[in-house]
Amino acid sequence: MTHHAVTPARLLPWAGPEGKPCYLLTDGSGRLSRAADIVEGVQLDMAAGLLAHLADALRDDEQVSAVQLRYLLARMGEALTDVCRIAESRGARLGVYTDFNADGDPDS
Repeated sequence: MTHHAVTPARLLPWAGPEGKPCYLLTDGSGRLSRAADIVEGVQLDMAAGLLAHLADALRDDEQVSAVQLRYLLARMGEALTDVCRIAESRGARLGVYTDFNADGDPDS
């Protein structure tokens, strides 16, 4: 009898139909896992780029309109959602407890 280690389902970095989370049951070595790794990398790079753009915009605050800032904040909100999904996925694969209450205390 062969025993295989149970691996947690991987939360993928994209949503499924109707915006629902997508999960992958894998050992981490397949094509879909590699595609998810690439998408995560792109999402993290985009978030870093938006942070750099925000720093530039705040430095030149007289030249930035309210419309431009609202647009940037909307994109940053999307990027933060992606980054949180990546953190949740990676934390789950590491066995890290990620369900915090509003106080940030995982024990209550």
